[in-house]
Order: sequence, then C-alpha cells, then structure tokens
Amino acid sequence: MTEKEKMANKMLYDANYDKELLIDRLEAKDLCYEYNQLKPSNIEEQEKIMKKLLGKTKGNFTIVAPFWCDYGYNIEIGENFFANHNTVILDGGKVKFGDNVFVAPNCGFHTAGHPIDAERRNKGLCLPYNSWEQCLDRGRGSSDA
Repeated sequence: MTEKEKMANKMLYDANYDKELLIDRLEAKDLCYEYNQLKPSNIEEQEKIMKKLLGKTKGNFTIVAPFWCDYGYNIEIGENFFANHNTVILDGGKVKFGDNVFVAPNCGFHTAGHPIDAERRNKGLCLPYNSWEQCLDRGRGSSDA
C-alpha cells in the first residue's frame, strides 16, 4: 500500500519522505502561491486555479487570499462557500464543507497529527484524524475539532 493510500485510509503514513506526497504538496503549494499573487479583481483566474486545486467544488464559491493547503484534493466545498483571509487547510485527511458555509478570517483546519514518541515523529509519520461531514457556520480561530 502506498503512503498516499495509507493517508486516504486514515492510517499512519510517511508525510515527510514519500516522493509522491512531496510532489503532491509542492504542486498544491505552487497553485496556492499562484492564487495568492492574483489581483482580487481577477476572479476568473482565481476560480480556475481553485477548481484545479480542490478535490470538489460546486458552482458558487469565494476564497479570499491568502489561502494555503497541503494537497487540495482532500478538500470539498459546497455551494455558496465563503472563506475569508488567511484560511489554512492542512488536508492530510478529508475536509468536506457543506453548502452555505462562511469561514471567518484566520481560521485553520488541521486534519493530521504526529506521533507523540520522538522516534516515530522524527521519521515524519502522520496520522489523519478528522473528517468534516457537516459544515461550520462561523470561525473560531483555529480548529482541531
């Protein structure tokens, strides 16, 4: 089983040294960087990048730059999704937002943890632990819920 498959199956996986996941993260970070450099008025290009980056989008959404994520393909957003400035989604696990979600500024959604013991942690191992099936209706800073 590949490290990506382990991640998708909520198993302990190698996030730091697996080539496939490293490439996936770099591609996502490049798209985030490109997105964050666009003028706010360039809505068409913003949508194009987000549709390429995110796993699933519905018709109407707004994500205000800057925005960062790890992979993008583990993120699904519903209709009328709005994320304000500085949204960070560390999507080692699936992140699914429903319809009519408003995310406040400076919110983080973190879906992977690291082992407590130093030996496994120093190997770069992660464990995805979160999946949102229902949406959040307001931000409260950072969420590890």
